[in-house]
Amino acid sequence: MAEIKLTKMELRTQQLKLEQLRKYLPTLQMKKSMLQLEVSHAALEIDRLISHLGVKQERMQKYAQLFTDPSFDRLLTATQMQNREVLYDNIAGINVPKLGEIDFEKPQYFLFDTPLWFESVLNDIRDLIIAREKVQVAKQKKQVLERELKEVSIRVNLFEKILIPRAQGNIRKIKIFLSDQQLAAVSQAKIAKKKMHQRSLEVNV
Repeated sequence: MAEIKLTKMELRTQQLKLEQLRKYLPTLQMKKSMLQLEVSHAALEIDRLISHLGVKQERMQKYAQLFTDPSFDRLLTATQMQNREVLYDNIAGINVPKLGEIDFEKPQYFLFDTPLWFESVLNDIRDLIIAREKVQVAKQKKQVLERELKEVSIRVNLFEKILIPRAQGNIRKIKIFLSDQQLAAVSQAKIAKKKMHQRSLEVNV
């Protein structure tokens, strides 16, 4: 760290710096609190979505006997994703992902040569895929929030433990130096005045 100048101008600079740091710190602290809350909400959301996914997966177990059916290949084709839309929300000044629309392949089948269960299973598989994608995007959201929380926490600690105490220390150091200088100047002035007084007495004798 560069040595500070022990001057009145530097004192004013350090005082302004301290004022700015103290003014901006509450904003950082508030953002940190918001992010901590959002990370907690994101974790709860992931738990809820994973639980929902589990229900969908259990439901698919009843279709296990259909996996060998000739129609199953057409079913798999109709559950392929064509597009997954990811949108973004702004939370505490950062963009976090959320799942938008999912487009699937158009099913190619005729009603009369397709088993009765086809559409029901098709919808359930698509629901399972959507539930899985929601979990993945929710995890990405939590990662983004956690990364931002880490960065903001580092900045809060930097302000609280380094920058503000350093500015306070610099101000204290400069004030002590300037005060010592002022005392020395007053002392020298008194000595000079005393000497002048003594000389005037000697002249008058």
